[in-house]
Amino acid sequence: MGMSRIFWDSNLFIYFLEGNDARSAATKKLRKSMLDRGDQLLTSTLAVGEILVKPTAKGDHALCRLYEDVLGRTAVILPFDLKAARRYAAVRSATSIKGPDAVQLACAGEAGVDLFVTNDKRLQGKRVEGIQFIVALDQVPI
Repeated sequence: MGMSRIFWDSNLFIYFLEGNDARSAATKKLRKSMLDRGDQLLTSTLAVGEILVKPTAKGDHALCRLYEDVLGRTAVILPFDLKAARRYAAVRSATSIKGPDAVQLACAGEAGVDLFVTNDKRLQGKRVEGIQFIVALDQVPI
């Protein structure tokens, strides 16, 4: 079995980096399983921006740099480029998915991911070209 390409929505990184509850534990268990299997972690530049909101609001520039460093070392950060913008238009025109979620899905779809993991149950089971499965964190087979 080859490496899987797994996209994490913004909220998973926030749980992973800032939480100490059941969702945080679930992201840490998922990440360990991914590392054990040799899976590739992907996210988007939008996710990085969303992760930086709280420390930026607090003026915590050191924490911003730490988060950027952690994400840069652990995940492939996908841009929202022209190809992703075209896929975004297709997602938005065919579904009721909100703009930020559509950006995430477009970036993941353009990269051709096996699994898109989110905590937004409204996205679970949606079909987006280039993404094999979209699942909620509590539904991920670890």
